[in-house]
Amino acid sequence: MDLSSSTLWWLLAGALVAAELATGTFYLLMVALGAAAGALAAHAGLSGTAQVATAALCAAGATAAWHFKRARSPKSAPVESNRDVNLDIGQHLQVPEWLPDGSARVSYRGAMWSVRFAGTGQPAAGEHVIVAVRGNEFAVQPAPAR
Repeated sequence: MDLSSSTLWWLLAGALVAAELATGTFYLLMVALGAAAGALAAHAGLSGTAQVATAALCAAGATAAWHFKRARSPKSAPVESNRDVNLDIGQHLQVPEWLPDGSARVSYRGAMWSVRFAGTGQPAAGEHVIVAVRGNEFAVQPAPAR
């Protein structure tokens, strides 16, 4: 059985997509896009050299475009204060009293949690908002007036 060059390019593209799924390296999808461009060049009847050049240029262009797109996008918040990572961030809780070191124990979601004051000024009892999760401790600030 003799495989055409376009079939080999499509098999390479499929293998690269499978490798991306196994590793999570998004850039492999850009290289797979280049392999698909090589397959289309083979379908168009271009020479082997032109197929490789088409695949390389398409893969390099797609990789560069993705790299520059990611470089220009806004950076996400640190993990400890990123609501996409921890849904407790932004939730309200009641702090009955503060210890002199700026910490307290509060009941939150049916369990006792340690909290540490992360606002400005002196901590005062009342409603607070979780702004970060550091290990097993919440960093809180006073809740804005409603």
